[in-house]
Amino acid sequence: MTLRFPTRAVLSLCLAFVLGAGVAAAQTEPKPGRQPAGTVPDLGEQTRLFGLLELQRIIRGFQISPVDLDLQGTNPALVGLGSYIVNAQGGCNDCHTNPPFAEGGNPHLGQPKQINVDGYLAGGMTFGPVIVSRNLTPDENGKPAGLTFAEFRLVMRTGKDLKNLPPHIPSQQNDLLQVMPWPVYGSMLDHDLRAVYEFLRAIPPIETGSTQPSR
Repeated sequence: MTLRFPTRAVLSLCLAFVLGAGVAAAQTEPKPGRQPAGTVPDLGEQTRLFGLLELQRIIRGFQISPVDLDLQGTNPALVGLGSYIVNAQGGCNDCHTNPPFAEGGNPHLGQPKQINVDGYLAGGMTFGPVIVSRNLTPDENGKPAGLTFAEFRLVMRTGKDLKNLPPHIPSQQNDLLQVMPWPVYGSMLDHDLRAVYEFLRAIPPIETGSTQPSR
């Protein structure tokens, strides 16, 4: 069911999710299907919840998603929250989409903002001669950047480059991601990291924006 505006039923179901427990308590029957960009889905019979503000973030997250979302096998409430974190707080598009904005849609030039949906979070932005942002979209197995959630959490918490690509800083044995603000994101709650991961699972898979070794 596609919704442009949240109905009382949707708000009630969201509230049932937000005022309850965390991620573990929110594991409910997934809602299948592709979710059009900018719409709020029927969140279904979510369990317990976290408060009205969380509900507002979930709904806002669906409204501002620049791409269609595939909710098959996901937790829709976490997808919405993840979209809010990625698109309204984290600034992930600035580094992981090449270029971040579509032609004629660069707000820094006084143009109406239009995200580059064709390359959304597919990486390829260069920082210096050797550092290139990673592709965060799902791989052929549906894993964002090819990572399980445990691996994703490890990267976000520690900055460890699990792909061990050059340049190796500070050493090949202790290879840490550069440019990527993992020291900031590493302070996020597991719940929020899980939401980001769930959103990345739902976005369209795109081939990397660069053939260079990514960072």
